[in-house]
Amino acid sequence: MAVNAEQVRTIAFVSHNGAGKTSLAEVMLYKAGLSNRIGRVEDGNTLMDFEPEELKRQSSISSGVHQLEWKKHTINIIDTPGDQNFFTDTKNCMQAVDAALFVVDAIDGVRVQTEQGWDFAAEFNLPSIIFINKLEKERADFTKAFEDVAESLSDPKPIMVQLPIGSEGDFKGVVDLISMKAYTYDDKGKASTVDIPEDMQDLVEAEKENLIENIAEADDALIERYLEGETITDDELLAALRKGVNERIFVPVACGSATGNVGVDNLVDLLISAAPSPVDRGPKTGTDLSGDNEVSRDPDPEAPFSAFIFKTVADPYAGRLSIFRVVSGTLGSDGNFYNATKETKERFNQLLTIAGKEQKPAQGAGPGAIVAVAKLKESTTGDTLCDDSGKVKYAFAEPLPPLISFALESKAKGDEDKIYISLNKIIEEDTGLKLERNSETNEILLSGRGQVHIEATIEKMKRKFGVDVNLNIPKIPYRETIKKKVRVQGKHKKQTGGHGQYGDCWIQMEPLPRGAGFEFVDAIVGGVIPKTYIPAVEKGIVESAKKGVLAGFPTVDFRATLDFGSFHAVDSSEMAFKVAGSLAFKKAVADATPVLLEPIMEVTVTTPDEYMGDIMGDLNGRRGRVLGMENAGRYQEIKAQVPLAEFQTYAPDLRSMTGGRGIYSMAFSHYDEVPAQIAEKVIEEVKKAEE
Repeated sequence: MAVNAEQVRTIAFVSHNGAGKTSLAEVMLYKAGLSNRIGRVEDGNTLMDFEPEELKRQSSISSGVHQLEWKKHTINIIDTPGDQNFFTDTKNCMQAVDAALFVVDAIDGVRVQTEQGWDFAAEFNLPSIIFINKLEKERADFTKAFEDVAESLSDPKPIMVQLPIGSEGDFKGVVDLISMKAYTYDDKGKASTVDIPEDMQDLVEAEKENLIENIAEADDALIERYLEGETITDDELLAALRKGVNERIFVPVACGSATGNVGVDNLVDLLISAAPSPVDRGPKTGTDLSGDNEVSRDPDPEAPFSAFIFKTVADPYAGRLSIFRVVSGTLGSDGNFYNATKETKERFNQLLTIAGKEQKPAQGAGPGAIVAVAKLKESTTGDTLCDDSGKVKYAFAEPLPPLISFALESKAKGDEDKIYISLNKIIEEDTGLKLERNSETNEILLSGRGQVHIEATIEKMKRKFGVDVNLNIPKIPYRETIKKKVRVQGKHKKQTGGHGQYGDCWIQMEPLPRGAGFEFVDAIVGGVIPKTYIPAVEKGIVESAKKGVLAGFPTVDFRATLDFGSFHAVDSSEMAFKVAGSLAFKKAVADATPVLLEPIMEVTVTTPDEYMGDIMGDLNGRRGRVLGMENAGRYQEIKAQVPLAEFQTYAPDLRSMTGGRGIYSMAFSHYDEVPAQIAEKVIEEVKKAEE
């Protein structure tokens, strides 16, 4: 493996699901001599997709990592998921690379996850290259796909560096506009250099002019020479291309067919000549452990070691596998390092390189390397590893927020603990998941990016840890409150042999503004109730309020004022006044027009223009209130407030409404009154369930 950081390229393959990222990686690995056949996603025999859940769905649900050697360079490939359910993994991995290769389907053009990946590339300041794939397919159209790229992925500006020879069934090669050479391919993917077809000469000349004009933008001296009519050499063009890519001035667009094995070697050559090395990317900036002072690390093998974990794999047998990107310095095949995030020392016995599902021992690693170690005790995704003597901490982006939750119900009695243990291991692997117990509904809730995300996680839990669960729609955490002011007496009087029980209190109950909670006011004068018994009245009210009178949901947003009562010198006790407080609460609520409250969510839906009408109509149909709309680049953003009860299955509905192009986020806003006819149904269902 090349150890010189200038000869390393670390690249994430990013796109919408089905554009052909995994197929492209397979052909590259085959051409580099790492496999003796080209794996096919449809046949379930690829090097990059190997988890049973991936083979079943015929798509990546977790990033695959591999390396290949090409013309004395090492290329680290990270093949990321294109399904929005698993896009947190894509976001994590894009932080660990020096460039992104965006794969665009020549039939479908740019789709939503490609656009979201493009936004991540901007967020992480990642140089990019675009590959228009599947040109051999029926209805494939290079010109149309390029126009879509130029419109949808316009910043930085896409520039054409190759043209296809032929189209659809006749697609057989590419013209490289920099070298002005044409290549055609036989059935086995072997390239031959040929003359540029006569019918393409004018188009090639025109596009070459465009290319020189575009590339010259990266170099002022080159622009002047070009405008003065001087000839610009291929080497000068390539140097300016590399500079422009690295500075995100433009994005080269190549073309070909992964499954047809056309143009793939040209693409690998382009990755080497145009994509930056760790050295081109320059130093990475972090902070010291206090977070107050900036610390910078050069991609230099002699600098203090630093790296960050971007992916964790949970294996029930091998334990936790931490995959990390080396930023600076050199790591040996075993030893120690410091986890600056957790502020703890870690030891490892063997350094590994990842080759699909296999791990191979590595002798060492320098800047730009992607390597792994097993069984670290404390370290998880996002943590910084460094030399104990040169501490630095790198920022790691937040995972994408969960969009949908399911309640997990164990199929085997007593498996609750196993659910927590298994899922916590899977969450180390997939930071897009969230696990919590709702103490109010007593449910174990698993939240993720979509239903497919949750289902794949449950399948994985069953396969890896033998724990099987049912998925249920979570219960809504309703609340109860009152609407009018009342004054009632709560009296508890019980005469038995010996001491009796006596507690008597008058309380005034009134509603408080939404979200105000509970207030207790002691307005007793003249000692009609002794001070020692007053907290007992409050306790009786608080405990009764946990289970409201309508349907047993907590009662909130009210004030209880204790203003009168009486006591008995012998029979009164704290317990008697607690019971009196509880009786007063129940009586008061029943008289004070009790109502049901439901959680209202603040929702933002991001969608292309053409679906606006459908989405607004759908939100209204869910009892939603649209608050406003605003332009968000290529999309429209709709802000609304919607009851949670109407929104729990929104993820699949939005996907079908927008063909997968709409995305949304939501957060709790406030509680509001449930309309009477819906409240009746909820109360009826609760009572049925109790029976």
